[in-house]
Amino acid sequence: MLGEGILKGMAETARNFFGSYVSKERLTTVEYPEERVPTAENARVFPFLVYDGAEWEAGMRCVACQICEKECPPKCILIDKSKDKKPDYAGKPQFYPTRFDIDISVCMSCQICVEVCPFEAIKMDTQFELATDDRFAGLLLDRKELAKSNEYYHTIHPTEATEVDSRLAEEKAKVEAKAKAAAEAAAAKAAAAPNPAPPADKPPAGGGD
Repeated sequence: MLGEGILKGMAETARNFFGSYVSKERLTTVEYPEERVPTAENARVFPFLVYDGAEWEAGMRCVACQICEKECPPKCILIDKSKDKKPDYAGKPQFYPTRFDIDISVCMSCQICVEVCPFEAIKMDTQFELATDDRFAGLLLDRKELAKSNEYYHTIHPTEATEVDSRLAEEKAKVEAKAKAAAEAAAAKAAAAPNPAPPADKPPAGGGD
């Protein structure tokens, strides 16, 4: 039939048009902020720092290696390294950042900091509602503001966070196994070492009869 394709196209357009008023699946307008579209898992906005456990400062994964600071294209990351060390997730003493700032007014969400971090310490957030009336201090986030728990990381990026946890658990198991093997070798070496001979009895002091 001549024009059948045109009629089918017009019917589909009409169905979508009138359906948008009655069908929730066809609604094109979201009444923000009362209604919100779920954020996609692979969405990224600005970086945040991951910490393990309940205490953000004690559980922070960052060891202040400063690779992200050096690799950041817009140079929006500022890090000061500590003078002392604290145990990391594997129990190994590591440095930690006494200062970790990100200027999100400069950050371009390129994710390079995430890709170069060898400790899975920095990840991309999905939070975009960061408007402030202070264009300087309000957009300069310090380490406490950047710190978010591993549970939060699992909430926004569940697939990625599960893979990271599995990888970190394997690394921790290797470190623990290596330490255990070294301790067992040291104990075996100590057990195999001959016991020192007791000192010979000395003759009594003094002359003869």
